[in-house]
Amino acid sequence: MIKILSNDLTLYFMNTFPYKNKNKISKKSNTLTIGLGGNIGNVSKRFKQLFLILQKDSRFFLQKTSPLLKNPPFGYLDQNNFLNAIIVLKTNLSPIGALNAFQRYEYRFKRSRSFQDAPRTLDIDIIFYNDIKMDTKRLTLPHKDYKNRESVLIPLSFVR
Repeated sequence: MIKILSNDLTLYFMNTFPYKNKNKISKKSNTLTIGLGGNIGNVSKRFKQLFLILQKDSRFFLQKTSPLLKNPPFGYLDQNNFLNAIIVLKTNLSPIGALNAFQRYEYRFKRSRSFQDAPRTLDIDIIFYNDIKMDTKRLTLPHKDYKNRESVLIPLSFVR
């Protein structure tokens, strides 16, 4: 199903986006909300592959996902539109441990970091980790500027 929100914003509802895990209870103690983004290649297929990988990764318990949002880029504008989504997970990893895991997934999906706001195959951002607030060189929680990004706020509204 497709829902057009405006000329620039479209929601896509697929079998894994949105998703809600109704069958299992997790013993993992931390709630982690991540944002996904990408605009190179078959992004929806890549998101589905990541979904399946996260379901099998014992470090994470996949709770729910948002629908996919197609939206224009910001910052560097001379690039394709993005697909974005939100995934809510449970984990026992620390915030930095989770960041390390997600950066390995980005690398696995051929993410390159050429310049800020560049086109990418897969971007995984930690939006929230419980209610922790932190600001280090590697990680800021909650994610910096998430409140000003439709690419986060619209999908986030489906998982809250």
